[in-house]
Amino acid sequence: MAINNPYAAYQNNSVNTAAPGELTLMLYNGCLKFLHIAKQAMTDKNIEVKNTNIQKVQAIINELMVTLDTNVNISANLLSLYEYINRRLTEANIKNDLSILEEVEGLVTDFRNTWKQAIQMNRQKQYAGQGGQA
Repeated sequence: MAINNPYAAYQNNSVNTAAPGELTLMLYNGCLKFLHIAKQAMTDKNIEVKNTNIQKVQAIINELMVTLDTNVNISANLLSLYEYINRRLTEANIKNDLSILEEVEGLVTDFRNTWKQAIQMNRQKQYAGQGGQA
């Protein structure tokens, strides 16, 4: 079946060809996108859109949880933080509490920025290892 939408084809291709680190970055960016939509829906009192997008964020957080490498020491700490985020998202959804979504957005933004920085440092290290040649 051919994809008629070139943007959808591009998105599909970018996910299929991304390195694992890039996929994690995409997941964090997806979280932030859906959090933004949920916050706006909460402000607009659109319960259905708010709920749908909070659930999307929770699904991404769950995916990040199950893909943690348990052989890495930091994984236990990340798991605890992801569990905390999920609890806070449930609470925000039930209570319609915008401040909780903003707290979660801050945490996810920190994760995303740290992950992005790690990817950049890894690329610099790889580039330096190649003797600076492209």
